[in-house]
Amino acid sequence: MRQVWLLVTTLVLLPGCMVGPDYKPPNVPVPDGWRAAGFSPAAPTQPTDLSGWWHAFGDRTLDALVDQALAENLDLKTVAARVREARAARVIAASGAFPTIGTSTSYARTRPFSEHSQFGALLPPNLAEVNLFQGDFDATWELDVFGGIRRGIEAADADIAAAEDDERDVRVTLLAEVARNYVEVRSLERRIAIAAENIESQRSSVALTEDRFRTGLASELDVRQARSLLATTESEVPVLERQREQTLHALAVLVGREPNALQDDFARPAPIPAAAAPDALAVRIPVGLPSDLIRRRPDVRRAERQVAAATARIGVATADLFPKVSLTGLAGLESISASDFFTSGSRYFTAGPTISWSIFEGGRLRANVAVQDARADQALNGYVKAVLTALEDVEDSLVAYGKARSRHVALVSAAEENRRSVVLARDLYVHGLGTYLAVLDAERAQYASEDALVQGDEALVLDLVATYKALGGGWTPPAQEVAAR
Repeated sequence: MRQVWLLVTTLVLLPGCMVGPDYKPPNVPVPDGWRAAGFSPAAPTQPTDLSGWWHAFGDRTLDALVDQALAENLDLKTVAARVREARAARVIAASGAFPTIGTSTSYARTRPFSEHSQFGALLPPNLAEVNLFQGDFDATWELDVFGGIRRGIEAADADIAAAEDDERDVRVTLLAEVARNYVEVRSLERRIAIAAENIESQRSSVALTEDRFRTGLASELDVRQARSLLATTESEVPVLERQREQTLHALAVLVGREPNALQDDFARPAPIPAAAAPDALAVRIPVGLPSDLIRRRPDVRRAERQVAAATARIGVATADLFPKVSLTGLAGLESISASDFFTSGSRYFTAGPTISWSIFEGGRLRANVAVQDARADQALNGYVKAVLTALEDVEDSLVAYGKARSRHVALVSAAEENRRSVVLARDLYVHGLGTYLAVLDAERAQYASEDALVQGDEALVLDLVATYKALGGGWTPPAQEVAAR
């Protein structure tokens, strides 16, 4: 009687303590707007299509590389396989809600007893060895009284969504990496070209000092200093070429090809994409609202689905504390003669409910509930961290982009002034009104400023790429979510 009362009490109280389909996503406060680099809450917040952000650079080679990466990248193929795995696992979880039906047939030639046993001597000779024909159907159906199967299906659905968002997150990262490596290759090409231009200019300076030394108008020190500067600049070229080759190798692997596969495609240098008009890039940044970011970032969406899955598994573990109710049935035919196998007299069957309840498990079941509860707390903390990290990424990228624009303006001015300084220093030196030390300083400053300007162009574009990545660009949200915005 006590067990019956406990069962009734459980049926009444359990729905309130189980985790059900009324799950709500965790609520994490987010700011009203971005405050980095002049992007205030009052800034335009109309969302922009980020699914094909790389097209804004207007570079056909970059477009082609992105297409190759989306088709051939191995990391992307791996996460796509995980999505298929999660979908198949959901079918396994859902199968528990349906009856299992099986069938079997058998034939055996059997001697039930030995002739020398107490029963074998009593059997007539025609029954000492018999044929046994048997065929049956069996069915079992576990009734999901306490919701364990339903919670398992909910967890599997959340796992599918998490796997899909993981695939999107890999896609977002992949596109940013392809763009980053491509920009670095083009930047290194330009830095190599600038080094070559400065080498030619410095060779002219070496020739000038040598001529003046032969005519007695300059000292040997001027010649040595000119040659030293030339050799120093020449030593930079192999380093830049090595960096270019290695970056090109990394880019080839990203698009799913062997490291040297892109050499022909990059035989001719090309400009850094979108670096020619840096001021025009600013208007392309789709700032949006921080609340949009939570819906758009795949890693945040994945973390939220992981919380949902972990929460549902608390219900699965809780259901194991209570009885399992199943309906079982078995029906078949059995006969020692094939001629009357299908007659009514060969029938047999059994059917009825089964209730099983683990009374003592040494604390295993309750410990499993505690395990799942702790995992849900971990998932929740992971979700909160994912939100904060997403906000940090956007703020950092906006700060970096804004400061890179300011720095770029100064670098342009510095490079122009240093070019003019070299001309003036040489002119004064040729006319005997200046020292060669001034020429050396001017040439060093010119090369350094021109190289820094290219790196500034690179940083400006890379910060823009980082901003697109931080905003979750590279995939198209579900239509209903776009409409909800």
